Amino acid sequence: QVQLVESGGGLVQAGGSLRLSCAASGRTFGSYVMGWFRQAPGKEREFVAAISRGGGSTYFADSVKGRFTISRDNAKNMVYLHLNSLKPEDTAVYYCAANRKNSYLSGSRESYDYWGQGTQVTVSS
Repeated sequence: QVQLVESGGGLVQAGGSLRLSCAASGRTFGSYVMGWFRQAPGKEREFVAAISRGGGSTYFADSVKGRFTISRDNAKNMVYLHLNSLKPEDTAVYYCAANRKNSYLSGSRESYDYWGQGTQVTVSS
């Protein structure tokens, strides 16, 4: 089992940048595909990005492709989401998630077994 704790959210102006961090517990972090999701008020939780176990492959939602990047540091049990060129529609609670079952990069919430508590990102216009 793994516990996930996100940090790095905040208030930023449109066009700005943030880096979200997710710290994972446990000694098997490198065996998990990691993902980021977000949920805006009144909307369903949606996929943002995923990264493979070794960090060599990434996958992004079309809405953030070219603006967000994802990275991980297995030695530190950390995964990061770099948010650039932020837009007001990026405002949401961002969640880190871990997928222990599959090796492929999934955008489905059902593929992820463990979730963090979320961190708020607010983008002002």
